[in-house]
Amino acid sequence: MWSLLDEPWLPVSLVDQVRSTDGDGRDGGPGGRAVGVRELLLDAHRFRDFEVDIPTQKPAIFRQLLLPLVVDALGFVRDGAEWAERFARGAFSGAERERLEGYFDAYGDRFDLFSASAPFAQVAGLRTNKGETKTSALLVATVATGNNVPLFSSRTDADPLPLTPAEAARWLLHAHCWDTGAIKTGAADDPQAKGGKVLGNPVGPLGRLGVVLPRGRTVYETLLLNIPYGRVKLKGDRPQWRQHEGSTEVAADPVAGTVRWSTREAAGPLELWTWQARRIRLFPEPGADGDPYVTRVVLAAGDRLLRVPRDHETHTAWFEESETSYAKRRGKDAEVERVRPLRHQVGRAAWRGLNALLAVDRSFDPTRAKTHQHGYYTSDLLAQLSAVRQLHQTPAANYPLQLELTAIAYNAKPGAIDDLFFDEIPLPLAALDRDGTPRGALLGAVEQAEQLSKAVNLLAADLRRAAGSDALPRGAWQYPGETLLHALDPLVRRLLVELRRIGSDAEQALALLAAWEERAAREAWKVAEQLLSNAAAPGLFLGRAVTAGETSRVYRLSTAESGFRRALADILWQRAERIAEQRRASREAEESDPPSDSPSDSDPESNPGSNPDSNPGPDSNPGPETNLTEGPAR
Repeated sequence: MWSLLDEPWLPVSLVDQVRSTDGDGRDGGPGGRAVGVRELLLDAHRFRDFEVDIPTQKPAIFRQLLLPLVVDALGFVRDGAEWAERFARGAFSGAERERLEGYFDAYGDRFDLFSASAPFAQVAGLRTNKGETKTSALLVATVATGNNVPLFSSRTDADPLPLTPAEAARWLLHAHCWDTGAIKTGAADDPQAKGGKVLGNPVGPLGRLGVVLPRGRTVYETLLLNIPYGRVKLKGDRPQWRQHEGSTEVAADPVAGTVRWSTREAAGPLELWTWQARRIRLFPEPGADGDPYVTRVVLAAGDRLLRVPRDHETHTAWFEESETSYAKRRGKDAEVERVRPLRHQVGRAAWRGLNALLAVDRSFDPTRAKTHQHGYYTSDLLAQLSAVRQLHQTPAANYPLQLELTAIAYNAKPGAIDDLFFDEIPLPLAALDRDGTPRGALLGAVEQAEQLSKAVNLLAADLRRAAGSDALPRGAWQYPGETLLHALDPLVRRLLVELRRIGSDAEQALALLAAWEERAAREAWKVAEQLLSNAAAPGLFLGRAVTAGETSRVYRLSTAESGFRRALADILWQRAERIAEQRRASREAEESDPPSDSPSDSDPESNPGSNPDSNPGPDSNPGPETNLTEGPAR
């Protein structure tokens, strides 16, 4: 027996480990040992986190195993007050630990990875019509297999890939959540298989989402942050290891653990978390050291979600299409829902989507009609965290909450993985307060970063037109705005950490925003100066007239730069007002300063080096700070 409850398969990091000094709350390194699920949950307050092979494994392990196990054993948290009390306690109570132990004893045999009769998250006896198996690389998303082989891959399907039971367990859960779609092997006795294949398989359920996983200081806090409160168990809603209970006709009632599969809606959160998107069987073999290794697998078609259930899915933000836009598209594609999960964009920093993550004032309520609204909704987990903070002030405003965002980009088939998305951002809890200054400061900074990127792109376009070229096509990778966003990335993350540190202090939030504007202007001028320096050809000073229809416009270097200066002042308007105020104060000070009676200053003859007619030109240096805030003069 190889039980996920007791075998050490999850490497952990401890609470008392030395933390890194970068202010993001992460540990300084991986943990020194691995634990099973029993120890991980009973002592969840002692562990900061567990290590995974790739980031997309973590939400799979939480959803396929940890969250449904805790909820099935202890039930949902009753309301916000109970959630706040449990969170403040920081650990499972003695009674809760006893109930978890009782659950482990009652269902311990369901977590055997290599059980002959009911292997965990698998189908016993699963086989193809020809008795074929495939290499275990089919489970591993980072290894090339089949048609998904890159040019310089060093392995083929004929090469064995032995997985330890711990590795096999992690990749097994990952496959149920993220496996590719399109054609899958048809299992023997599957009436829906044709020619040994099943066509039209969707990707795993998490592959349709932009996953947002809140993480706390300990595994215990992370569990609570990911469990919705105020819900009741629905009829028929069970984790996959209990779905066969109450099923009287297995042949006509497809459930997890059987060959048959169906397309249906999830009965509730427990079934959704443990959705068996594939029918899988692992084949262990003894290795040279006597330990079992998984080298061959059968991976066949599994259950298909009829739709992403808005009332049960908590690990994604949402977008609601306007009624007008949806009415135009409804006739063309009736399968597309009006409210759909918001996907992460590969190559785009997570903080650029904070406007959706912080849309707590538009959190979705399935009991009310929302036909008149459209836009973003944050995830239910962040919405409930905002609500419990307002009512119970728990957690504290300076709590070090982390958001882990994961997604997988598939190709058009979608039978192969194109790319993987992972980002982690520190989220100030004060930003979840609808009317708080930190929230406005943060959203304002994000919007300013986007607008600065557009201003730099417009500068580049104007310079290209002045030189006789066309502007870059939409979405071109050469856009200088992307270079600026890359430079602004550490500044935004620094702002996030600093806002989290100060909590709800409005005065400090405004001071941080002022500092952000100065740093952002500095980086914007670095990119702009490079563009202006590269565009120093003589023809750019004279410019070029471009006629479009009946209108004509002259593009030249000076107008491009002045336009960028105006855009910078409009975007960073508070900074522009501070500079204007400093200039007014400086002029007033000069006007109020009485003239000196010193003959060395008033008599030209007493100072032969002076010239009363001299006047500093526009290129004179008024001081290093002025140059920094104004940008280079030309």
